[in-house]
Amino acid sequence: MTLRGAALLLVLVLAAVAPGFANTKQSALDAKIRAQQAKLHDVHVQLNEKRGALGAAQAKVGTIAEQLAIANRNISTVQGQIAFLNAKMHTTESNLAWTKVQLDAAQKTLARHNDALKRRLISAYEYGDLGYLAVLLQARSFGDFLERWNDVAYVVKANEVTIRARRADAEHVEAIETGLVTDENSLRNARAAADQQTIALSALAQQRQNLLEVAQSEKQNVAVEVGELEDTSAAAEAALEALVREKQQEEDARRAAARRAALLAGESLPPEPGAPGQLLWPVSGPITSPFGMRMHPVYGRPILHAGIDIAAAQGTTIAAAADGRVIVAGTQGDCGKMVAIDHHGGLSTIYCHMSQIFVGVGQDVQRGQAIGAVGMTGDATGPHVHFQVMQDGHPVDPMSFLR
Repeated sequence: MTLRGAALLLVLVLAAVAPGFANTKQSALDAKIRAQQAKLHDVHVQLNEKRGALGAAQAKVGTIAEQLAIANRNISTVQGQIAFLNAKMHTTESNLAWTKVQLDAAQKTLARHNDALKRRLISAYEYGDLGYLAVLLQARSFGDFLERWNDVAYVVKANEVTIRARRADAEHVEAIETGLVTDENSLRNARAAADQQTIALSALAQQRQNLLEVAQSEKQNVAVEVGELEDTSAAAEAALEALVREKQQEEDARRAAARRAALLAGESLPPEPGAPGQLLWPVSGPITSPFGMRMHPVYGRPILHAGIDIAAAQGTTIAAAADGRVIVAGTQGDCGKMVAIDHHGGLSTIYCHMSQIFVGVGQDVQRGQAIGAVGMTGDATGPHVHFQVMQDGHPVDPMSFLR
């Protein structure tokens, strides 16, 4: 339980009517305590609302930050694809340029051959070119004619083969060029699509970044408001504690006068409470969190642990640490189901996170009497009893009072 919860308990303790005052009018001090209690209650309501808003703002920041991270990862992936496409495009363009050089050379060579063959070979083959006829007519014998005829036929045949080879080469180069152009167009389209995707993702990332900045600003504003309310709550608690101490002094004076009167009348009185070793353990079990500053398991920040946590099984009976009167029995914020007992002399005990409560406000209880059962209501991470001792309005280490 927090120091804030302890201060609220003190308000409830002193709001209870002390023995001997049940039938009297509430004093001006009681009215001040009630007013301060109402003020502190309002502050706590606002503080809880703002803490809820802060939690929601933190969750929103986390969600948007994750969305931004996803968008940035997608951008990196697309940029990697674009880099690969650019490299592939460069290779394709280089291949295309070299193919064009080869095609140009092949076309020039083919053009020269075609021109020559038009003038001679093709004419001789199709139209009977006179140059070849003159060669044949210059034969000196029939054997020479046959030899010249074979040479002319060989030349014509060779040129036909050359023409076919050149044409095949040209067609092959053209086919390569067509394929490369197709690849180039495909790559250009893919790169254009990737560029468009990058633009869209960048716009989305910028939008997420803007939302993140707004969410972080909202979270910061709410955190400032929570801090201001915590300061206001601390100031209200300090004022309340001052009223509590004044009320306790008034009550202690009344009780001291009553004891003196009883002693003068010869009555036997119990010892004054508050001595070390006087209180009974409320349950038997290990201490899982001692008194003092600690990192709160629910709030996640350093905070005063104003009591001790004693682990026990769910439903275990909780006993009153000493004789006294029940002044709180009900649900009290982060303490969950709670019982507080006033033991007089400025000493009171608090029992938090109960699953059941067996006593009511105004009921007198005896040391060791069952007042409730172990649970984990309120801000608890497991079944246990938060046991707190208050001395003169301040939380003290319960280990100094337990036997």
